[in-house]
Parts: sequence; C-alpha cells; structure tokens
Amino acid sequence: MPTRATRGETAPLRGSPEAPARGRSAPGALTLFSALLALIAGACSKAEPARAWHDGREIETLELRYQGSPGAVSPPELAEDLGYLAPIRLVHVGDVLGGPQSIQAVVTGDTDFGSAFNGAIIKLIAARAPLRSVLGSYGVNEQFWSGFYVLDDSPIRGARDLIGKKISMNTLGAHSEFMTKEYLFRSGLGAEARQVTLVVVPPVNGEQALRQKQVEVAILGNVYRDRALERGGIRAIATDHELFGAFTAGSYVMSTRFIEAHPNATRKFVEATAKAIAWTQSTPREEVLARFASILRKRNRNEDDSILKYWRSYGVAGKGGVLDDSDFQIWIDWLIRDGELRPGQVNARDLYTNDLNPYASGKPTDGQPHDRGPTPAATP
Repeated sequence: MPTRATRGETAPLRGSPEAPARGRSAPGALTLFSALLALIAGACSKAEPARAWHDGREIETLELRYQGSPGAVSPPELAEDLGYLAPIRLVHVGDVLGGPQSIQAVVTGDTDFGSAFNGAIIKLIAARAPLRSVLGSYGVNEQFWSGFYVLDDSPIRGARDLIGKKISMNTLGAHSEFMTKEYLFRSGLGAEARQVTLVVVPPVNGEQALRQKQVEVAILGNVYRDRALERGGIRAIATDHELFGAFTAGSYVMSTRFIEAHPNATRKFVEATAKAIAWTQSTPREEVLARFASILRKRNRNEDDSILKYWRSYGVAGKGGVLDDSDFQIWIDWLIRDGELRPGQVNARDLYTNDLNPYASGKPTDGQPHDRGPTPAATP
C-alpha cells in the first residue's frame, strides 16, 4: 500500500440607555413597555416557518446547506439556476477540496448534502455512518477522466518506475488513491507499493507542483488536465478510464435522518439535480458553458472562471444520475481484497436509492430513455 503523507454564538444584546425619569410613573411605564416587547418577541419566536408546496406535497425546508468548489458549477447549483429546484434555495457554507470532507460534513449535520467517490461512501457507511446515496454526482467517460501525468523528459514510463516517487492528488481516501492502488496492484507491485508516497495538493496547484518538480507525478483530471495539456510538456502514463472504463464514480449523499425528516424536500432535490444532469447530457456544450459562466458571475465569489472552457462533461453514466449496484460493487470487492471490509459486511443495494429519481423508471419526464452505458471493467 502506498505511503500517505501527511452556527457560532450570538453576541449579547446591549440594553438601551435609560430615558430621563418623568416623575414616579416612568419606571412603571418602562416595565410595561418591556413586557410588551417581550410578548411580541415571544409571539415572533413561535411564528410558523415559511412553508411551500410542490406537486401537492409540502416542502419541509426551503433551504439546503452545501459546500462548493471554487470556479466550478455543480449539478445542484445548475439545477437551482435553471429553476428546477424552486422553491428550495441553496445556501453556500464554504468550499471543500475533497469528497471525504464533503460527506463528513453531512454526517456531522453541517451540510444537508455532499458528494464523494463511491468507495469513500462505502467505507463511511460500513463504519455505521447514517448516509444514503441518492443519485450520481460524477463519473468517468471518454470526456471526463483523470490520469497520472509526468514531465515529458521524466524517466517514468510505468508503475514500477513509481517506486520511491511522490504522487500528488486532491485528497486521500477517495478516487485518486483508489485509482493509484489499483494501478499498482494490476502492475504486480506488492510490498514495493509502500515505497510510493501519496501527497495531498489542491487540484488547482497540481500542475504547478509537477512542473516545479515538487512531485514526480501529478494526478490531473478534467479541466485541470486539459489546461495543463494545452501548455504542453507533460504526458500520461495511465488513466482511470483505461483502468475501469466508463462508470459513475461518485454520488450525492444525504443523511438518513434528513431523508426521513424531509422526504419531500429530498425528493425535490433529487428530481431537480437529476434534471440538471440530464440537461447537460442533451444540451450543446457551448450553451452549458455560457450558463456556467453566468452562474459564476451572479454568485459573485471572486472566482477564476478561466477553467470553465475546459469543461466537457460531468461523466455520469446513468441518465439523470441513476445509480446501479455495479457503481458500488466494484469498490466493495476492492475493499474486501484490500482487507478493509469483510465479505458480506456491506450489500451494494443497501447503499443507495433510486426511488426519488424520475429517470429510474426508464420513462423520465423529458421522454428520453434511460441508458446507463457500459458496465465498468471488473477488477481482476
């Protein structure tokens, strides 16, 4: 196994300065006024929260908290902008660099939904985290994939050349780490794989770390990969698409507590996000990019929009993010082989639900048939 390198308190209100006394009646008047204020405040605190209905169902909450990614537009953000999510609105509570942190925030209740690599989701649920995958969030296909990149003049040509070298990736315990371990395993590296060091580098800095020779290999994906390739001087030694084929690699998760307490809000979120994914799957790329650019401008977070032009796909295999046992079973088998799960500890069908996704029936509202595409390559 490769070596792994390593809402707030409210300020107390200050009382208003006392008004000048006007005879003996002033204190009594002030007391009466204070009592009236307290009565009004109490009535306000017990007021009914805002409520809304959709398709005859009451939406239990009109806000969903989430973490974003700078310079990128996620399917839920696109769904909100397209009007699919109304009357619910998204509340951005910060940014996140990797899937494990994203879904941990869901477990702790800091956010209402998150996205991560399916292998990381399996591990967390196996550890009894109360999560359920509700639809696909990203995947791997001919347009959306990641690769191991080295400089053109690097002597590294294959897996054995990685012994004693450093590989940068966005986070540990997720897609890139699984990809690395599988590549080393398929290449016949046993105990020697421990001499490969995995280093966490934010995606935006991966190319720089490689060019400045801080690492010998950088895992670059999608927009960051294409930007680096445009500048030249790098080459790939392997890709996840070569290893696994086309598949849905990650999912949106929600806590089972949230799903039970907010069934209609959850359904609305899944339906809206599924429609947004399907929209990108059937809309000309130029129109999608124009929409993304508009979203970045409107949310005004001072983001670099230069990488948007490299976007090609979310990579989700199923129409509208429909999930399948195969999206999880390949990683369950991998984790069992690696000794991180016991046989029978996790059942793929218990990890996700398609019950809320309108595309799962094969007869989605847009009239387009559901098509998952090819099944991912089996792990030897």
